Amino acid sequence: MELRAEALREKLLRELEAEHVEVEDTTPDRCASSFRVLVVSAKFQGKPLLQRHRLVNSCLAEELPHIHAFEQKTLTPEQWDKERQK
Repeated sequence: MELRAEALREKLLRELEAEHVEVEDTTPDRCASSFRVLVVSAKFQGKPLLQRHRLVNSCLAEELPHIHAFEQKTLTPEQWDKERQK
């Protein structure tokens, strides 16, 4: 399975109804086996970190077995606004 940052981004945007998604390929040689994601979604409202990560993992259940390293940051729109104001 070929993994592309843009395909992961589009899937997260669509399935989590995300307001903002950043996906970075962090593999040293850019062979698409390590990714860092930032997902901003209202679906995270009132959910603890573990539940947020499970939502992301469920969304990418097909892709995750092919990813060696996966780092995620999940924020609500309000948290994202506060973070950008820093």
